[in-house]
Amino acid sequence: MDYNQKVGERLRAIRKQRGMSLQDVHRSTEGEFKAAVLGAYERGERSLSLPRLQRLAECYDVPMNQLLPEDDTYVVSASATGGVAIDLNRVDELDERTAEVVDRFLQRIQIHRQDFNGKVLTIRASDVAMLAMLLDVQDSELVSRLERNATDS
Repeated sequence: MDYNQKVGERLRAIRKQRGMSLQDVHRSTEGEFKAAVLGAYERGERSLSLPRLQRLAECYDVPMNQLLPEDDTYVVSASATGGVAIDLNRVDELDERTAEVVDRFLQRIQIHRQDFNGKVLTIRASDVAMLAMLLDVQDSELVSRLERNATDS
């Protein structure tokens, strides 16, 4: 999938989250974005200029970067599943703030999954991203902390 298609998917997803049709966008922008042109952007058939992207972000009332696809070039873990295995018995060895947030987050995942083996929990890349956001660190930094904690003895 090329970059225009990825941008188009984000545009469509945000528009739908806003509960807007292509025609609604056309009307709300007073014809600035014609439905057919916006549809071509969403299908990845046309490229958006930065000013047009900024204008759409304003229309959808979201930060401009939310209209761009996530950077999928980083590697969250060497795991084949793309997840990070966390030793639940060692979470409290992380710094206090990190341990508190991670522990609460993992408890919710355990409840949701009904997974109470109490030893190791594997979280997905999207879970890592959410945790990193809550801790205000980069995903790679969080993974490094978790992996370092898991291998320290």
